[in-house]
Order: sequence, then C-alpha cells, then structure tokens
Amino acid sequence: MNNTLKVSDAELYYEVRGHGPLVVLVGAPMDADAFAPLAELLKAGYTVLTLDPRGVKRSTLNPGGTSRPDQRADDLAALIRHVDAGPAVVLGSSGGAVSALALAQYHPEVVRTVIAHEPPLSRLLPDADELLAAAERQMADYLAGDVIGAWKQFFRGANIQIPDQVVELMFAGDRDPVQVAAERFWFEHEMRETITWLPDLDKLREVDVVVGIGEESTGQLCDRTSTALADRLGVEPVRYPGGHTGFAEIPEAFAAVFQPQLKGIHSPR
Repeated sequence: MNNTLKVSDAELYYEVRGHGPLVVLVGAPMDADAFAPLAELLKAGYTVLTLDPRGVKRSTLNPGGTSRPDQRADDLAALIRHVDAGPAVVLGSSGGAVSALALAQYHPEVVRTVIAHEPPLSRLLPDADELLAAAERQMADYLAGDVIGAWKQFFRGANIQIPDQVVELMFAGDRDPVQVAAERFWFEHEMRETITWLPDLDKLREVDVVVGIGEESTGQLCDRTSTALADRLGVEPVRYPGGHTGFAEIPEAFAAVFQPQLKGIHSPR
C-alpha cells in the first residue's frame, strides 16, 4: 500500500507491506525505494513501513521548512501511530539512524527496539570541530555549484575509498533530476542538522538500542561515530554484511543478520 500522511509542515509518502508486528525501515537522505528489497524479504512475517523522509522525492515540505532529527522523529511517530500496528522495531541507516535515535529519545512509547546502523554523529568524536568545519566546506562548495568537488571532499572525509575518476563519472553529465533534487536537499537542509545532533545518552539508555556497523566499513567515519555511540551507551555493536549501504546492495545477507533480532516480537493485537 502506497499513501501519504499530512503533518504540520509536510506531506509524507509511505509504503506498507505485509502483516504482523511493525518494522520500520528508514534512511536520510535514502528514500523508500532504497529499502524496498529488504522490505520485500520481511513482509511475509511483519508489517513493514518504509518512507521518503520529509522534503525528499515524493514527500513534500512547506516553503522554508527544514529537516532536523527531532522533526523527522515526529514524522516517524506520526506514521507509526497512523499505521496503528506498533510499537515498532525501527531500523535506521545513516541519517535515518539519527532519525531513529531521535525517535527513541523523543517518542520512546512508539518503539520496541531501535537499530541505528552507522549514524554519522560527528559530535561524539574528539576531532568533531575539524570534521564539522570540513562538512561546512562541502556544503558551501556543493551549493555554489561545485558538485563533483563537494562529493570528492565528502568521500575523503568519510574515509570511503572511491577514485576521483569514479566520482566524476558518478556525478557528471545528465542525471536524474529527482535524485539531484534529493541530493541538493541533503546538502542544503539535512546534512548539517544530522551530523551536529547530539543525542541524550541517558534517555537512550532507557530504550533498547542496537548499534550496527557494516563489516566493510572498518576505519570509515561512520565506523568511528557508531563505535563512539556504542561505547557511550555501553553496548556491543552488531556487525552487518556489507558497508554503509549493505541493506540495499546485499539485502538477503543483511536480512540474515537482521531477522534474528526480530524473533520474539509479538503483535500487540
């Protein structure tokens, strides 16, 4: 089922598959399509909710709106209540992991477990000032028109090894305007708010939080931020197949690790 839900300053596009206990799959800037293969694998036993975050692709945002983690948490809480199959297990990846953590912090009553897969929480790191200054340069360069230069900086800062010529091929020439719009929204409205968000660790310790890291992400920035979060929460990170986007690239292998974490979840109905 594909549908939309109006909230105070946005209209959220969402998809629901299957029946059973509620599982939410969320990204930022990744949209519902990125999680569709994983959702298809889960729908036989669960109600699976995916969505486009506010301002991305099919989810609209009122003029002047932005995308803070607390706003995205409110959106998720509204969708979970609207679907009426919760409380939910929420798997968030990248900026969506920050959204999921914010949901657990601000709306703990709607979640059973939050699985934060590689949240880019730069402020948890000792070199946060340097990292955030570099991110400001990336955002400024992108918005000034240096798309390829900004992405090269982004991958270097994340310690993701992609040759410059590959980056040039990825982001040059004619591109999908919908994807370009989502990308620009990330640099203009999501990135700063996401990487500067500082969670309330005491509140998160009151919720069942799992920290996930890709097996191929060792040494990358999100490996560092995720490890720092797990250390602060006093939990052992769970290693998932693949790297930062393993859920999309190898969904079957990802699901093999994720599904055992859903065992024992029973529908409240």
